[in-house]
Amino acid sequence: MLFTLGGTKSNMDPALINFKVLYVLTQLCGLTMIVLVGTWIGQHFGGLGGSSNPKLEFNWHPLFMTIGFIYLYGNSILVYRGFRTTRKKTLKLTHAGIHMAAFVLTVIALKTVFDSHNLNSPPIPNLYSLHSWLGLSAVIIFSLQYVAGFVAFLAPGIRENYKIAMMPLHIYFGLFGFVLAIASAVMGLTEKAIFAITSPPYSTLPPAGILANVIGVLYVVFGALVVYLATEPSYRRKPIPEDTALLSSGSANE
Repeated sequence: MLFTLGGTKSNMDPALINFKVLYVLTQLCGLTMIVLVGTWIGQHFGGLGGSSNPKLEFNWHPLFMTIGFIYLYGNSILVYRGFRTTRKKTLKLTHAGIHMAAFVLTVIALKTVFDSHNLNSPPIPNLYSLHSWLGLSAVIIFSLQYVAGFVAFLAPGIRENYKIAMMPLHIYFGLFGFVLAIASAVMGLTEKAIFAITSPPYSTLPPAGILANVIGVLYVVFGALVVYLATEPSYRRKPIPEDTALLSSGSANE
């Protein structure tokens, strides 16, 4: 769990005390969200399965999307602010590594949803809903963002002025893709509840429906906290001496 925060004198600043409280709240919200999704699919939709049972295979989709495309994606955005005393190079690698884990889970989640449609009898059409359009758009933005960020900030030989020019775009599209992922998840959750909660119907708010609504609220709260923590200027990570030494070494080698 991405939970530990650096303990320096600068963290005694009231703004950073507030950051710690909100960061912990964000993690608790994210973990609760994952547990409730697992409970939802386990208690109300039969749990998890393989391709021999398309309906159960589908259940991997909301679980892995919640873990990868929401929780890990959000934490990869916050890694620079959550671990403020860690060297920047280490943070870059951690940021890229969490993104890669999120990408792998997202790809698996997409495969399970296509399998559950194509292997169903009769087959269910793919990519017809607004949820699927926005979700696929978020995945494409996430993937392009990952490649562009890797080339700009991790590939050797990239000039510093190019990195500076890329940074605002990297930040904007990273947050945009994350917000789009949250919106898509809420739409997908609602779509699943309307189609699958039928006896008693979703409109009567049975336990499965209440749980779906609670999960959707947690998606929104988690997303709002991540965006706030990532954009509040007073929470910005300040450079540490190791960053300056690394930058000077990099400039000398160019």
